[in-house]
Amino acid sequence: MYRKIKIIIALVLILILTGVVYYRYYFVFGDGTKAGTMNYFVHKGVVFKTYEGRLIQAGIRTPTQGAIQSNEFMFSVTDQKVADILNKNAGAYLELHYKEYFHALPWRGVSVFVVDSVMQVRPVTPVQP
Repeated sequence: MYRKIKIIIALVLILILTGVVYYRYYFVFGDGTKAGTMNYFVHKGVVFKTYEGRLIQAGIRTPTQGAIQSNEFMFSVTDQKVADILNKNAGAYLELHYKEYFHALPWRGVSVFVVDSVMQVRPVTPVQP
């Protein structure tokens, strides 16, 4: 009798632990698109080599100061095909689709934002003075 209760309690605890781990690390909290100029894109890491990038979004004018503030979008990439596209388009204006997780995993990258596709690529034309 006690053995059956211990097994049931162990199974319930394993199910709860599995649910918590899934929710914290694999549940997609949000997804969307970001657009901007890709500042850098690197493949780095000590144990797990991951792709990391930064997208500089268009500035936003603040109502009080009137200054333009730049927004940076730090992201990771897990798909090799997406990484190849981003590697070839450094400095271009990109529209990226991403998934947001609650926590990062070492083999998924250092960011909670994981880019899963490139929606649009436009070359940036230099501004003439």
